[in-house]
Amino acid sequence: MGRARARAKAVGTRPAAPLWPGATAARDAAGRLVLSQGPIELILDLGGAADEIARAEAVAQKAFSGVLEELVSELSLLRRPIASGGKEPNGPVARRMARAVAPHANWYITPMAAVAGAVADHILEAISGRCALERIAINNGGDIALRLVGDARYRIGISDYRQTARFAGIVSIGARDGIGGIATSGCHGRSHSLGIADAVTVLARCAADADAAATLIANAVDLPDSPKIRRRPARELSPDSDLGNRLVTVDVAALDPDETERALDAGVRRAGQIVATGAARAAFLSLQGSIRTVGAGDALGSATAGREEEN
Repeated sequence: MGRARARAKAVGTRPAAPLWPGATAARDAAGRLVLSQGPIELILDLGGAADEIARAEAVAQKAFSGVLEELVSELSLLRRPIASGGKEPNGPVARRMARAVAPHANWYITPMAAVAGAVADHILEAISGRCALERIAINNGGDIALRLVGDARYRIGISDYRQTARFAGIVSIGARDGIGGIATSGCHGRSHSLGIADAVTVLARCAADADAAATLIANAVDLPDSPKIRRRPARELSPDSDLGNRLVTVDVAALDPDETERALDAGVRRAGQIVATGAARAAFLSLQGSIRTVGAGDALGSATAGREEEN
């Protein structure tokens, strides 16, 4: 579930006001509402009339209340590999997580692979049912639930994790493109990855689906027996990790071009399988400066991708 970051990130937050035990609300430098509790940080990027935005923010705060507590109450179940016929979780966010990973039972995956996206989807759905907005984007640590109306468009930077002032590409999404979720995974994120991808960004129907798919594709970008990759059991780094004793990537040395292409080839195969099922619409894979794209042309229609300076 190791996530690289999509572009949006809260900066310059003002002092937070308490909402409920352990949760805070603040405004970032752009004036967007930021809701935080424990490991969850949601940035609400809303477009529409001022009264509708205010209403949406109130709805979001109410919907956010209790989300973390619900997830904690079901952690033992959510950390188990998905299995056909297994026990269903009870909470609405937990159920979203389980549904997102269910199509991928042939690979090792737990519902935790979709947690960030599922929380974002939960808040987006609450707002969508109550407020008339032209843009709703709920960014949870770089995984984004998105709903656009009419001519509204949303631009995202595709990260390749190189230390430059440029993204690997800019994707512009419109209301008719069928994209409701964006997620990025890789070995540099705040969680652990089984693979060596610098970043894998996935566009999908919803954020939970994108989150699960990005995790699996990033895991598949790999050179399993390479001495250039340093790994450690996940449990040594995070005792409660859902990956248990599986080896996760700690460091990747410089790869030669053939090694890079072989690792990306493995990820492209996995991405193609997932896109073919409809669980993802497009994927952008990055490793040490090399970029691969799967499904973008068909998925985005009028949307475009290309290099652009970061603002």
